Amino acid sequence: MDRHMVSALIAVVVFTLCQAAPAPSNGDTLSLEDQAKAEDYLTHFYSDVPSNGSNTRRISLDFTERLKSMQEFFGLEVTGKLDSNTLEVMKKPRCGVSDVSRYGHFHGKPKWEKSMVTYRITQYTSDLSQREVDATIAQAFKLYSDVIPLKFQQIYSGTADIMILFKGGHHGDFYPFDGPSGVLAHANSPGPGQGGDTHFDEDEQWTLSQRGVNLLLVAAHEFGHALGLDHSRDRSALMYPTYQYVNTRGYQLPRDDRLGVQALYGVRTPVEPKPEPKPEPKPDPKPEPRPDPKPEPKPDQCNRNLVFDAATSIRRELYFFKNGYYWKKSGYYRGVQLKTVKSTWPPIHSVDAAYEFTSRDVAFLFNGKEYWGVRGSTILPGYPKPISNFGFPSWVTQIDSAVYVASTGRTLFFVKNRYWSFNERRGKMDRGYPRYISQDFPGIGSKVDAAFENYGYLYFSDGARQSEYHYNSRRVIRVLLNYGWLDCY
Repeated sequence: MDRHMVSALIAVVVFTLCQAAPAPSNGDTLSLEDQAKAEDYLTHFYSDVPSNGSNTRRISLDFTERLKSMQEFFGLEVTGKLDSNTLEVMKKPRCGVSDVSRYGHFHGKPKWEKSMVTYRITQYTSDLSQREVDATIAQAFKLYSDVIPLKFQQIYSGTADIMILFKGGHHGDFYPFDGPSGVLAHANSPGPGQGGDTHFDEDEQWTLSQRGVNLLLVAAHEFGHALGLDHSRDRSALMYPTYQYVNTRGYQLPRDDRLGVQALYGVRTPVEPKPEPKPEPKPDPKPEPRPDPKPEPKPDQCNRNLVFDAATSIRRELYFFKNGYYWKKSGYYRGVQLKTVKSTWPPIHSVDAAYEFTSRDVAFLFNGKEYWGVRGSTILPGYPKPISNFGFPSWVTQIDSAVYVASTGRTLFFVKNRYWSFNERRGKMDRGYPRYISQDFPGIGSKVDAAFENYGYLYFSDGARQSEYHYNSRRVIRVLLNYGWLDCY
């Protein structure tokens, strides 16, 4: 399928969420505005209905024939005349793929000729956290993979089979979005290049409930088009042209949609695992005493090549973490204390990243996929929690460093050569992340092993080297060595 055919098969979800003007009754005279809207509707959704008659009467016959096709499709009385019932249906929320098109049931029945289809979300909505969007998009694909022998895998770099983004207005194709309450999303049919690509209008209010626009229902509908499904005449089907909210708790693909997608890809047959043979019982050996694990050697605080695992302030004292230990540097007394992490916070054996949210008097300590909230030496109830709560994608299994920037109300999270910006007030990641460290923080290096704030400056460690950074002016003030904080000169 070439690019032009893919573009021709684009599927657009159209919603008029604002309150529509009351439709005229059958006895009312239709306004010129109603007539113009009807012509636009039929041109957009029924442009391929053939006309009969001479060229001089082509426009009126085009309108009448298209109107009859629309009335027939929706089960209305087929009169070929624009009445209030027909107008009412035209004003309902709906998907924008043509109901009568030469590409009909996507002519030639295009489909993915592979068992694994990849997808990538390149831009997220600000209405939901990245974690919520990832989970909802995966759930929408799972509606199909539950019933057909096709798997879907999210990737986080490169070009996927189905590229997904949230963006308003012009967004890189020939179908710009029109702001709130109009076109919600569109998707291409299967094929190479832009085939299957799905775009959502960021100007809409995306939700996971009945309020606003339910992302699961719209995404599942659009992915139906991305898999090769056209519209259905069954009012209970997901692929029915007009949008209708249904309770999504335990939602499964309706029967009509299931039969349609299985006609393209076949039926998934569950594979029952073969029972493993029971091993022969062996005599219980006498348990040998397990040696106590050897503690990590104490780090050398005056090593010029010292690399911090993490650093943060906690109640106006600086904590520097290394190999399950931490040094505490206080303004209340001279000297630096060295302790094990678990002696202060018993469930935590080591710390990968840490930051303090000063206005709430709480610090967060990260280890692998989990994190803890602490207030001084006390671990807060309800922890540990998964780092996915912040909205990280599933491939992030460890945070390298983190620092809270009070002037912006954001926490910066660093992972390898990229970073995220987390809005503490809204409790969700900012749009457009992750971004590259070297692009936004020139001079500090390409990764951040540890980060903390002190007296209005940010300190970023890359290996043993540390940059004192002025955030507002975006410049490095001076370069230090980590061990200089530990009373080593």
